[in-house]
Amino acid sequence: MIKFLEKKLSTYGLSEGLTVFAVNAIMILLIVFISVVLYFIAKKIILKMLAKFIHKSKTKWDDILLKNKVIDRMIYIIPAVVIHAFAPIFPTFQVWIQRISLCYIVFIIILVLDKFFDTLNDIYNTFKASKARPIKGYLQVGKIIVYAVGIIVIAGVLMNRSPLILIGSIGAASAVLLLIFQDSILGFVAGIQLTSNNMLQIGDWIEIPKYGVDGDVLEISLHTVKVQNWDKTIVTIPTYALVSESFKNWKGMQEAGGRRIKRSINIDMNSIKFCDEEMLERFDHINFIQDYLKRKKTEIQSYNKENIVNEISKVNGRHLTNIGTFRAYIENYLKNHPRISQEMTLMVRQLSPDEKGLPLEIYVFTNDTAWVNYEAIQADIFDHILAVISEFDLRIFQSPTGEDLKKITN
Repeated sequence: MIKFLEKKLSTYGLSEGLTVFAVNAIMILLIVFISVVLYFIAKKIILKMLAKFIHKSKTKWDDILLKNKVIDRMIYIIPAVVIHAFAPIFPTFQVWIQRISLCYIVFIIILVLDKFFDTLNDIYNTFKASKARPIKGYLQVGKIIVYAVGIIVIAGVLMNRSPLILIGSIGAASAVLLLIFQDSILGFVAGIQLTSNNMLQIGDWIEIPKYGVDGDVLEISLHTVKVQNWDKTIVTIPTYALVSESFKNWKGMQEAGGRRIKRSINIDMNSIKFCDEEMLERFDHINFIQDYLKRKKTEIQSYNKENIVNEISKVNGRHLTNIGTFRAYIENYLKNHPRISQEMTLMVRQLSPDEKGLPLEIYVFTNDTAWVNYEAIQADIFDHILAVISEFDLRIFQSPTGEDLKKITN
């Protein structure tokens, strides 16, 4: 074809140099035309037909493949293949044309594999196991390897050297590479530990005060873990920080189906006393402690009688106290509460008294782990406790306020 064009142009009286230039220009335009035609055939016809077929199929993975434009990027290889095939037409520049076109093909293959890894992650995320075993970190390591190998291959093609020789020479600079990819290596190792030990999953509620983290895990990648706090702010922390440092994972609470209430109220110790007959008669009308009072009265009378206790003084023998009766009331109240789990620990206990009074701690679990519901249940319980405590002739301890001091002065 080139000889035909040279003969045809020479008939027009063109010089040899001008003929060669014209022939080369025509061939370049022809190559560009063929590349553009083949590209548009693949883009506008073949790809559209393939898209229609994919949309009709029942599988989802091919839709994700199309959405991530993996096939679109593969089409960009066509012009480079055409240019590489026609390179012998230009013997003077053949070597460099083929080298550059090969580098371009390798570059497009890298971009295709990059999108292919994203597609694998999107497909994997459609399965339930993706929350427990995310693979994004591993795929990012795969991307790093692909880019590293691609750069080495491109350098080898341009330098006309074997990529294996370049890889061997890189071994001498391994210390520098380790320093460059330090975060990637640490993140990769941390990702393996987190996954293999089932320490963290997407959707887990974690808490790390050091980094201001208190919310749900959105994403686990090679370098970072993305968390959305309850105030809707997004925090990213290094993946290896979850292995090198401690963090609190609330997953156990969510899986158990119960969330702990551990809160105490301070009782004014000056209000603690033995129960007299008037108090006991009043307590007999409280449903939650009627059985308790009957049992304790019988038990105390039997003990005092057996031990010939002088009941003139309350110091002798055993007697009911308002704090003990109140504690029994709270226990029975919680045992009959519909939002308190009866399968988990349920306890009302006294802590060590201090300058703020006698702490009476409620230690129970709600049967609802949702945050808003949990807070409502907890508030409802303590609303009732604070309102009913005066019925047992007890007082809550609190530091004096301005109103209290005003009453004293008046």
